[in-house]
Amino acid sequence: MPVIKESSDELNPPAIQTEAAIAQPRSRKGLTDYVALCVATCGVGYLPLAPGTWGSVVGVLLYLLFEAACLRAFTFMQGRGFDATELYLLRTTLLVLIIALITLAGVWAATRAESLLRRKDPGAVVIDEVAGQMIAFVFVPARVGPWMIIAGFILFRLFDIWKPYPVRRLESLEAGLGVMGDDVLAGIYAAITLSLVWLAVTLAG
Repeated sequence: MPVIKESSDELNPPAIQTEAAIAQPRSRKGLTDYVALCVATCGVGYLPLAPGTWGSVVGVLLYLLFEAACLRAFTFMQGRGFDATELYLLRTTLLVLIIALITLAGVWAATRAESLLRRKDPGAVVIDEVAGQMIAFVFVPARVGPWMIIAGFILFRLFDIWKPYPVRRLESLEAGLGVMGDDVLAGIYAAITLSLVWLAVTLAG
């Protein structure tokens, strides 16, 4: 019997998936199941109206917290002779590592959430938007103005909803890979576009 694929992207059309593609949940949830649901929904997945957008907001907030922590740490390190270029490379490396960990956790949590909720890409799962939104800021220089943060948020939401080729194709990947894959690629598209916008504005100024 076919089932409807949900999505946290409010403008994304539904897709039909076979029931065999979704693992059957256990009758009782264990602690690991609740942890998986917490990770998958990021505390905002059940909020009304556009859960994917709420997930992107969480991604922006995590990025801002990361930048604030880096600013404090790097100010301390610069006072001890560290080069600014070295610190920027360290910051980017740390951000990529954090995103990689979130993505891996998201693949696991989304796979488990599909089984528990008996839906393909459940709308309540927004860890994919969190990872994709953070990817959008990878190439952003430190200490940029708020306009870059707003632009990154808008660009990611556009690519996540529009899903240009081959973003939508990645949704067909199995379980959590399909949930995370399309948003990761949408985040890469947003990151490239945002870096070009920043470069154009810098050259124009």
